[in-house]
Amino acid sequence: MGDPMKKTVTAEPRRAAIRSRRRARPAIGPQVRRLRRERGLTLARVAERSGLNVGYLSQIENDKASPSLESLTALATAMEVPITWFLVESSPPPRVIRGGSRRQWRGPGGARVEEVDGGIPRDVRITQTTTTPGQVTGPHAHVGDEHHIVLSGRLRVRQGQHTVELGPGDYLLLDATLPHEVEGIGSEPAVVVIFSHRSDAAEAGREE
Repeated sequence: MGDPMKKTVTAEPRRAAIRSRRRARPAIGPQVRRLRRERGLTLARVAERSGLNVGYLSQIENDKASPSLESLTALATAMEVPITWFLVESSPPPRVIRGGSRRQWRGPGGARVEEVDGGIPRDVRITQTTTTPGQVTGPHAHVGDEHHIVLSGRLRVRQGQHTVELGPGDYLLLDATLPHEVEGIGSEPAVVVIFSHRSDAAEAGREE
C-alpha cells in the first residue's frame, strides 16, 4: 500500500499552481506607464509626488512588482486619476445585445415585449414594449417600481383613481406593486422602454 503522505506532497504543488492561476493579478504596468506619459511626468516626478522610489515604480510599470492598494492609491493621487483607471485594461469587455437578437414574448393584453438587456443584469429588467392603438393590457402588478420612457406613439395609464396620458419623450414612474393598466391611444403603435425589477413575472406571457 502506498504512502498517503507521498500522495499529499505530490498533489499539493499541483493544487497550489491551480490556485495561483485562479488568483492571477491584473497587469497594470502598461496602463500606469501610459497614464504617466500622457501627463508628461517622469518617474522621478511621480516618485516625488507619491513617496514611492523610482526603482519600485519602474518595476510596477514593467509588471515585475505587484503594488499594494496603498501604493496604487499613492500613484492615483500623484497622477490625479481615479484608482480604477489603472485596471481598465483588465476589465471585462462591454456586453452587447443586438436589436435583432432580442427575446420576445406577448405581455398583458397581447402587447409585444422585447428583452432589451438580454437578461444580463441581476437586479433590473429593461424591455421595449409595443402597444397598438386600442390595445389594453388589463390590470396587472409585480414587484418594485416601473419606469417608462415613451419613444413614439401615445399611451393612457390608469392606476387606481389616477389617469395620465403620455407622448414621445415623456417619462413615468409608478409603484408596480399596485394594479395598473396601459392603453394604446392615437393613430400609431406606442413604443415604450420600461425599467422594472428583475424578479417580476412580466415575461410570463407567450414567448415568440
